[in-house]
Amino acid sequence: MARFDRHEARERRRRRVRAKVHGTPERPRLNVFRSLKHIYAQVIDDTIGHTLAAASSLDEVIRSQQGLKKTEQAFAVGRLVAQRALEKGIKKVVFDRAGYRYHGRVKAVAEGAREGGLEF
Repeated sequence: MARFDRHEARERRRRRVRAKVHGTPERPRLNVFRSLKHIYAQVIDDTIGHTLAAASSLDEVIRSQQGLKKTEQAFAVGRLVAQRALEKGIKKVVFDRAGYRYHGRVKAVAEGAREGGLEF
């Protein structure tokens, strides 16, 4: 019962955030998904519904770095998604925390993306 309530609460927060956060071609949305083991980040243009750049802790670049804690992996994912977005000419994004608290791994992705050169 508690598991369902926690996930339902996150889904409500996610919808509330998405009502305000919308990615455009000039300023796409940087979305974060956090699972228990991994973290994923995507840069999305919502007008056409396409993912422009993506990175995750499953990428070979990050998996090859042995011994990283999950927060350190999240920081590396942020830097990697920023690098891939900059290669496609994207400098400014809006951050979509997807109902997660801006804390821990979600915050680490944002800080890594900022260090990688994205503005939000």
